[in-house]
Formats: sequence, C-alpha cells, structure tokens
Amino acid sequence: MKISVLTIFPGMFDIIRNYGVIKKAIEKKLVEIDILNLRDYTTDKHKVTDKPSYGGENGMVMLAEPFYRFYDEYILSKNHKPYVVLPSPQGEVFNNDLAFELAKKEELVFFCGRYEGIDERVRKIVDKEVSIGDYVLTGGEIPTMVIIETLLRFLPGVIGSKTSVENDSFYNGLLDYSHYTKPQNFRGMQVPEILLSGDHERIRIFRKKDSLLKTILKRPDLFIKKELDEEEKKILVEIIQEMFNKNPDNFKESKDV
Repeated sequence: MKISVLTIFPGMFDIIRNYGVIKKAIEKKLVEIDILNLRDYTTDKHKVTDKPSYGGENGMVMLAEPFYRFYDEYILSKNHKPYVVLPSPQGEVFNNDLAFELAKKEELVFFCGRYEGIDERVRKIVDKEVSIGDYVLTGGEIPTMVIIETLLRFLPGVIGSKTSVENDSFYNGLLDYSHYTKPQNFRGMQVPEILLSGDHERIRIFRKKDSLLKTILKRPDLFIKKELDEEEKKILVEIIQEMFNKNPDNFKESKDV
C-alpha cells in the first residue's frame, strides 16, 4: 500500500513512522508512507497556504491552489487517480468497518486541513470525508494518524498474528475479552483458573463469554447491532442461566409473569 499525506506540519508524522508496528511495516516494505509539505506546492516566495475568509468571518482558510497543484502533479506522474481522504467534522464517522474499507485501497492520499478549514472547492477532488468524532481539533494531522494506524492493522504482515487482529475490539462487533499476564496473583487479584488449564476450547468459550458480557455492560449500543451466531446465542443462554443460579431472587418478577 502507498499512503501520501499533504500537510503544513510534516514533522508531526515522525511519531508514527519512527515507532511501533508502522515503523516495522515500513521497514518490511508492506507500506510506503510519504509525508509531503503543502508549502512545496505554493507559487509565492513566502509559501503562503492560507488567506482570510470571504464574507467577513474571523479566521483563515486554506487555499485551494496548493492542494490542486499537488493533485495535478500526482495524477500526471502516476497516470491514475489516488483515493483522497479528508479528515473533517462533516465526514462519515470513523469505525472499524470504514478502516477495513480503506485498507483495501492500493493508494491513499490524506489532505490535512488547518485553521477554519480548507477552501470548499478542494472537496471536488476528495473521495471520502472522515470524522474521528464529534469534537474539534486544530488540524487534520492527528485524525490522519489515527486513521492510518487503524487501517494498517488490516494489512497482512503488519500485525504479527492474524488472530490478534480478529480478536481486537470491534472486529467482530464485540469488545475484546480481558487479558492477563504474570504474576498469577497480584495484590490478591487472581487470574481466572480456566486460563491456566491448558484446555484451549474451554479458554476460547470463556473468552467469548467475557467478550459478550463486556459488550453488553459497557457498550450496549454495539451489542444491539450485533447479529449473534448460534454459538454466541448458546453462550448468552449460559450467561443468563449462571446469573439465575447465583441469584434466583433477581428473576422472581419475570418468573411470576
């Protein structure tokens, strides 16, 4: 995959290119990430990228021309159209499904806005506007980093184990199960015995049960949208039965109805 980012603060992206799994993915040539300075596509000697807004509003607006100059050069040099993403509060809310969709693209270009935003006419060359949440940041750089890190997890080889990605929160519509490591007893808090049993099938069911319970308790909105498979339905029945056996008095009202 090839990713290009257009920004007036290219140094901000050192944090993702020089650390963690993205650095390793670049070294293994699984992804190529070019961070480009928008000022290099200006035509004036001061390399201005923004001007006051028309209409008398406060704040500065990023010029359309540098974005178009980059876009024209990119098209001419590559002879094909990149898929352009604009982080924006107006965009589709980012989630795991959208990250998976973007991960299928061969080449992505990110436009990072600043100040009051970009000239509206730039949106004509944007394929997808993406919002990472209903709040305002000072620029598109941090949202771009969030999107890049999330989508790269879906590229084969970026994460060491395929099952690590599949067990992540949101991958299958549920939150991730609880994780434990040594020591077995930490300040009186024990690791669940079943995880020490060596019985892989029982451990798998235990983790799926934990994942279902966490989602119900912490993110019921996710659980409501989840289409349960047969195994998950059986596990849910087991959870309810266990709750009843521990405290049947809590079920008296529903039992008497």
